[in-house]
Amino acid sequence: MLRVLTHLKTPNRYPVRCLLRRASHGHHCTMAAAPGTAAQGLRDDGWYTELSSLWPGQGLSLKVDEVLYQGRSEFQDIAVFKTGAFGKVLVLDGAIQCTERDEFSYQEMIAHLPLCALARPAKKVLVVGGGDGGVLRELSRHSSLEAIHMAEIDGGVVEAAKIHFPGMAIGFSDPRVSLHICDGIKFVQDAEENTYDAIIVDSSDPVGPAEVLFQQPFFEAMHRALKPGGVVCTQGESLWYHLDIIKGLAAMCHTVFVGGTVQYAFTTIPTYPSGQIGFMICSKADPEAQAQLDPRTPKRSVDGADSAALGPLKYYSPEVHSAAFVLPAFAKRELQASLSF
Repeated sequence: MLRVLTHLKTPNRYPVRCLLRRASHGHHCTMAAAPGTAAQGLRDDGWYTELSSLWPGQGLSLKVDEVLYQGRSEFQDIAVFKTGAFGKVLVLDGAIQCTERDEFSYQEMIAHLPLCALARPAKKVLVVGGGDGGVLRELSRHSSLEAIHMAEIDGGVVEAAKIHFPGMAIGFSDPRVSLHICDGIKFVQDAEENTYDAIIVDSSDPVGPAEVLFQQPFFEAMHRALKPGGVVCTQGESLWYHLDIIKGLAAMCHTVFVGGTVQYAFTTIPTYPSGQIGFMICSKADPEAQAQLDPRTPKRSVDGADSAALGPLKYYSPEVHSAAFVLPAFAKRELQASLSF
């Protein structure tokens, strides 16, 4: 998952206990949380612990065999660790972003849930954030795609991924990819109406400047940039830590995607707080469709599921696709008023 600011970088996953409230410009999230650094979590005994007041009394710890890189880009603290348990680990502003062992469960789901749900094969897709290249890798499995645009603010993350995470950064080598190191929000706002079949937002939690990515103006801009029947898939926080945020986000999406659909899905991933992360999936109304998009049912398979160059899929399958939308009872009760199904 990649961090996003008001521009976009690879997502920083600070679980935020905040309340969404209505504001004149949409939903607004207020919280007191600040990014950290990898140095703050490194201990003298060689362990790294991801600690925060946002999840008091707990923290994921990994034994670090070697610090491969530690530095700062124009936008954030960047570190890469080598561990025995999870392979190489990318840490941004003190938060674990991805590891070689479990990254596929997030990358595969955020890419294939929306593309396999579309009524028609996607031809043009935008990725906002995603600087490690993992989402691009998964999109490259889809032969129907003619153009894959990426708007990523931090070139430092892209370079770190190419050096230390070639298994993810292989996505940048697809000739259909156009990488734009720029403000992702402005890129969406400047896009022509009805441009994209899908927009994937590999975003952070709504902390500080990144909260704009969870507000109505950004979703309205994405809605405008989508083709009729197109779909947005955005990082949707943890049901265990952020149900208040998810509830407000779903309600806002319900007002933006009028006539379309709004649904929530999730995946499991050991190195994200709570071991779970979700996706808000919204479709734009298609006046010519007999029925609006139901993302719970895959309409096609991933034609590059067994790619020789990329290797086989490790998490996503048609069965997992449908199961990802089955919510636990406590979450369904809170969200059902804003979800379409």
